[in-house]
Amino acid sequence: MSVSSRRPLIGIAPRWERKVPSAQVPDQLAPTEGMASCFPDAIIDAGGTPILLPLTDDADAINQLVELCDGFALQGGPDVDPARFGSTEPYDPALLCPERDAFELPLVQMILAADKPLFTTCRGTQLLNVTLGGTLCMDVPSLKPREGMQLWRHAKVLTDPVHPVEVKPDTLLAHIVGKPEIQVNSAHHCCAGKLGEGLILSGEATDGVPECIELPEARFVLGVQWHPEYTWPTLASDRALWHAFVDAARKS
Repeated sequence: MSVSSRRPLIGIAPRWERKVPSAQVPDQLAPTEGMASCFPDAIIDAGGTPILLPLTDDADAINQLVELCDGFALQGGPDVDPARFGSTEPYDPALLCPERDAFELPLVQMILAADKPLFTTCRGTQLLNVTLGGTLCMDVPSLKPREGMQLWRHAKVLTDPVHPVEVKPDTLLAHIVGKPEIQVNSAHHCCAGKLGEGLILSGEATDGVPECIELPEARFVLGVQWHPEYTWPTLASDRALWHAFVDAARKS
């Protein structure tokens, strides 16, 4: 098989869910690591082969996973712990997943060091920003919108577009979608605050909420705040994101 036709391996950082004993299964089961089926479906449609990574804090194992895969994708999920960017404000621990933080932070550091393509969504984008020294807004509804605007609905809509995103010119995002404005779904209550080292803002909702960040110096590092894994079959701009990512992984 030629390099151009080989399906690149895309490592997907898993979601983590603790199982609660029930009448059907009274024993305490081990937590589940997984992903929504639409996430690997998007990668397969784009020509990649998705593999679910094991959630671990073993640095040697993480390093070997980075060597194995051609590209990486981070899913949405619970909030990144604000303590990870130095916040001392109290925060509800029920909204956090320390197991994912402990895996994904070193994973992203190693991916960036290896200059392998990285595509992140929602929580993954927030973690990318924190990994590079940025901060987060932990409550999007508290943000002040642009003058003359109200905040769009940014939570709990996955299957339909709910607000526009302005695409900054001369960015990776602009190159991929080919237009100055796109429509996106939305399901988040946190977002990037101060940007991490080297990151730029390449997409912003018309109410002023940051929606896309990227790392221009890297081969391909793109983080979106929305969930294109749900809308790639119906939105050409979201499908283009997955194809651009997998193409970059194939070339790597």
